[in-house]
Formats: sequence, structure tokens, C-alpha cells
Amino acid sequence: MTARRAFLLGTVALATTALFSGPAAAQGTIKIGEMNSYKNFPAFLEPYKKGWELALDEINKSGGLLGKKVEVISRDDNGNPGDAVRVAEELVSRENVSLLMGSFASHVGLAVSDFAKQRKMLYIAAEPLTDQIVWNKGNHYTFRLRPSTYMQVAMLVPEAAKLNKKRWAIVYPNYEYGQSATAGFKKLLAAKQPGVEFIAEQAPALGKIEAGAVVQALIDAKPDAIFSSLFGGDLQKFVREGNQRGLFKGRPVFNLLAGEPEYLDPLKDETPAGWYVTGYPWDQINTPEHKQFLAAYRAKWNDYPRLGSVVGYTTMMSAAAAIKKAGSTDTEKMIVALKGLQMDSPLGKITYRAIDHQSTMGAYVGRLALKDGKGVMVDWHYADGANFLPSDAEVKAMRPAE
Repeated sequence: MTARRAFLLGTVALATTALFSGPAAAQGTIKIGEMNSYKNFPAFLEPYKKGWELALDEINKSGGLLGKKVEVISRDDNGNPGDAVRVAEELVSRENVSLLMGSFASHVGLAVSDFAKQRKMLYIAAEPLTDQIVWNKGNHYTFRLRPSTYMQVAMLVPEAAKLNKKRWAIVYPNYEYGQSATAGFKKLLAAKQPGVEFIAEQAPALGKIEAGAVVQALIDAKPDAIFSSLFGGDLQKFVREGNQRGLFKGRPVFNLLAGEPEYLDPLKDETPAGWYVTGYPWDQINTPEHKQFLAAYRAKWNDYPRLGSVVGYTTMMSAAAAIKKAGSTDTEKMIVALKGLQMDSPLGKITYRAIDHQSTMGAYVGRLALKDGKGVMVDWHYADGANFLPSDAEVKAMRPAE
């Protein structure tokens, strides 16, 4: 072979390597694409971002992954499925990220999950709570961290059944998350308490609740108890009107998420004492893993964590654990690594189930109380997500074959 021919072949080989390895490899970094609805849901997502930034700092200070620095390229998806898919495409095609993570609203998460399936890209869904993302519309490429609506409803239903209230009213934000939570509550409570009746439903559009009208409609229905999946500004308005009109007097109320600091703290002295909730009593958790997380978070941000902080931190650490176990950023190798992956989190050890890609992260279940003019969780316990999942047979019946 002539020297000139050897030179030309070497040049082609280098060009081919550059084409297929892309910018991330060329720069000696591992790129992770992250997207979320930062402008739409700042109460949860500002702490969430601080959480994953803390995790990213820890990863890089410990030497990165596979001998490379890790870089997160973050984009706002505007809380819109179409924008989320556009952003995901940009991250994959232009930024050459190794995987995708994030999303908040359930309908947005479902859109990104479908994109991941079409583009054969690993996607770790951080926050979307819809059951469909791992079951009815689950796919080979999507994993989900947080306990779903089914799981969190299942954590509350035993307490609801104990009360033996017959006539229930339901109020929920009218999109995938609220619809999924409502369907799960009806199914699980009816199974535990045959003969229960669901006599009224109010389903305002997300962020557009006319709280006075909703509360009055529930008062007129005269329910024995109420189930709600409202959160954020909708929850604040509902609580204020309900307090003023006496809706909650003598009526048990069960509310998903209302014990999360993001949504509990703004209620202040309007906090409805006695509600049954899922949440995050950050200042009362004394496990070693949580104390370590709390100290690190406070040291970096001079602030206390919200549940979003835990979710952001653990999502980033999940991505890192998958890459480390796989020894590669190859999509299929990372997927194999995530199936059955066991890892530590601020809430304790979790596992990503191989059968449906759902993590066993749990939630804290308790009741609301007023203390020093602000809302707190009391009588709480940690509900391990592994104990509130459908059986393997049920999963196989729901989930499409891969």
C-alpha cells in the first residue's frame, strides 16, 4: 500500500469515527438531554432543577462517568406535548445526547415516551404520574421514577375504606393525571368497599378552576367524603373556598400530593387540618440517606428541599447508575442495565422493575395539621412503592409486548 493511499484511508476512517461518535464523544463528555415545564410549574420544577444540578455536581466531582465529564443540556417544553417532542428531537439530532430525562405533566410525558419509542432512545420519565406510561402505553425505551397515580391512590385507599363512607364526591384536574387518579380511586375503593357510591364529580381544566362554583356543587351533592387530586394554584383556591363555605367540616378529604411542600407551604394558616394526603415531611425524616441528602442540598442551595428536589436528584442519579452499570452509553446496554437496577435514593433503596420499568420509589402517607401558622404532615409513614404495584399477571395483561 502506498503512503498516500494509507493516508487517505486513515483520513476516511477518522471522518467516519467523527460522524458516528458525534460531538459528545469528540469533546470527551457524556451529554444528557433534559426537558421540563419550568415556566408552567415553577413550584415543583425549580427545586427539581436544583436537585439534578446537585447530583450532577456530585457525579462530576467524583470523576464523572466512564472517565468523562457529564453535561446536562436542559430545555423548557412549555408544558405542551408538541413542543416537548420538538425539543426532544433537537436534543437527539442536534445535541447528540445519550439519553433523555425529565417531564412533569402526564400528557407531555406520554408524548415524549412515544417519541423515545419511535427514535429508539432511552427516556427516564421523572415526574409524569399517569399509569399509562409504564402499563397501557409502556414501551421498551421508557422508564419511570415516581410512584404512579395507581400506586399513590393505593396507598390512600386502605384509610378511606376504614372510614366506611358510602357517598363520595371527586374533584380533579381534567387531564391525564387527574383522570388516571380518579379511575384508580374508583376501582380500588370499590374493590375494598363493595356498595360505595360516587355521587358527584367536578373536573375543572388544569389551572382554570372556578373554585366557588366547584365547592358549591360539592356542597349541594351532600357527599359523605371527598377525593381530590388537585394541586398547585387549583388546590389553593379550592381550599380557600372550601374553608369559607364549610365544605370540609365533618367530611373526610383525601388528596394526592397535598402533603408535598411545593403545594402545602403556600396554604399557610389555611391548611385544612385532618386531610389524608401523600407528601414529603422533609424536616421529620431521620434516615441516614435522607440526612446526607438534606445536608448536601442545604450546603449547596441554602434552602430546604421540596419533593421536586428529591425527584430531580434521583432522576439524575438513575441516569448515572444506568451508564455506570452498562459501562457504555449504548441505548440497548443502558436499557438492560436499568431493568432490575437497584440503587440508593434520599428515600431509601429503589429498584427499577424489569417487567414494566416502574421504580419502587414510595411516598409518605399521613394527615395534615396546623403548627405555628403553617401546614405540616403528622401521623405519617413511608409507603414502599413495591407494596402498591399491580401483580405481574396484571402488568402483562395491560402492557404491550415489546
